Amino acid sequence: MIRKPVIRHALASIHAPTAQALGLPRTLPELHEQLASSGIAAVQLDSSNNVALTFDDGPHPEGTPQILEVLAQHGAKAAFFVVGEQVRKRPELVRRAVAEGHLIALHADEHRLQSKRTSKQLSTDYERGAAAIEDAIGQPPLLHRPPFGIYSPVGLRIARARGLQPLLWADWGRDWRKYTTPERIAARVTRNLAPGDVVLLHDADFYSAKRSHERTAVALKLILNKLDAGRVGTVLPV
Repeated sequence: MIRKPVIRHALASIHAPTAQALGLPRTLPELHEQLASSGIAAVQLDSSNNVALTFDDGPHPEGTPQILEVLAQHGAKAAFFVVGEQVRKRPELVRRAVAEGHLIALHADEHRLQSKRTSKQLSTDYERGAAAIEDAIGQPPLLHRPPFGIYSPVGLRIARARGLQPLLWADWGRDWRKYTTPERIAARVTRNLAPGDVVLLHDADFYSAKRSHERTAVALKLILNKLDAGRVGTVLPV
């Protein structure tokens, strides 16, 4: 039987009141409030009309370059929540993302559900993942999002103890699924998109349906075309 605290933490990724109760931001205003309360001024956005594009699970040898190219074509910036085991294999892609003005954040070292891991395993995972990022770009990550968007109670405590700022999402494309299309992904993201929202997509297929990153790249073009048309606002990095 799953304990209630685990259920509560699992709900946070999809349930706004639960996320708010746990202090897990899903929007840019919530993120800025959290950072301000911690005395951190590293994240600067001057308008609540911005939305934040975020990508999980990379870097990927094909998906990440495809996403970077689409972003560059639209002059958009994003945050990449990377996996340490993938960063060690291709640090040059992480450095490229930074050179092109994007933010690198920590997803995990190994893409595994936190509730299935011990406190010691989680501590090691955080340490190795953050070290992989720092080795690649010369600075540690500030933001963190757990695999599957689910913190365990101990996982959340460790993240905060390490000075990592959690960030979930308000809108997602469910682009990891096998039977979806770029049009469905884009429609799901933009259907209820509001100023200040954080959007979740994936630039890799390591932990999802094969070739899913190809659909995401096409969907991103559709999403950015709508944003460029002024429906929501300017896309900037968190």
